[in-house]
Amino acid sequence: MNTSAKHLKRRFITAVIALCIALLAVMTATFAWYIYNTGAHTTNVHMAAGASASLQISNAYDGDYSSSTVLDAFVGSLNPVSTNKISGGFQKVFGFTDGSENQPTLVASLFGKGDSSDYYKTSIYIRTNGGTMDVYLSNIGYEDSDEKNPISTAIRVGLEAHQPGQNKPVQKEYIFAINNGKNPEAQYNTATGKEGYVLDSSKTDGTTVPFTPYTSEQFCNYADDGTVSLKTGSLPICTVSGDGNKGFGDAVQLDIYIWLEGCDEDCTNNLCATTLRNLALSFAGVEQ
Repeated sequence: MNTSAKHLKRRFITAVIALCIALLAVMTATFAWYIYNTGAHTTNVHMAAGASASLQISNAYDGDYSSSTVLDAFVGSLNPVSTNKISGGFQKVFGFTDGSENQPTLVASLFGKGDSSDYYKTSIYIRTNGGTMDVYLSNIGYEDSDEKNPISTAIRVGLEAHQPGQNKPVQKEYIFAINNGKNPEAQYNTATGKEGYVLDSSKTDGTTVPFTPYTSEQFCNYADDGTVSLKTGSLPICTVSGDGNKGFGDAVQLDIYIWLEGCDEDCTNNLCATTLRNLALSFAGVEQ
């Protein structure tokens, strides 16, 4: 082989290596997503001004109850997962194919079960010493690390409300979007190419179904003066009751999930270097 041919061969091998490195970088950008650093995120409960009953919260069933508690810390990687039903589990993408016309460059094609390390889960417990009381979300507070590239636009908060008492089964579940704004680089990233679709938790073949999460429209109003009022769409999360003797009744366990909705068009690569600095839930009780 002459010198010119050897030089050409070396250039070709170098180009192939560079291409492999570039491809690896693309795949890394696709899978190595977000770091969610949590500190002390206070979750609290409110009562209407002048109410005789008390609504309390704790992060353990037999723990110390007060008007606020701190969510368990989670430090790790939130990988994009998707579901239309928390009890059905989460799925994530394991492989991509080249997108066709009007689709992203890479389109999800291989799906599997999400790991518990892909999302955040913790539990809190709510109780009252009053009569029967409906508990509503009054706010989901959050802070983005980069307001120009808001990761909150792709975050979902899920709640599973158990029956009153310790280690009781789940009674209801809710999925909320916490930020109604848009990621400036939003892009439809599912094969359907449609907004508002998520993975069907009952299937593993990438089937998507339309799904609309709850928003702040389902919160109750809680004013600075302690006034609680309901909106047309206010949605009770759970119901608690005292023991009938002005003592506290059985607490209700609320499982809290936080995840990146991988089928959300806001879940794109410009969020890779961003974090959700803070997230806190506020609840308010309304006596029936």
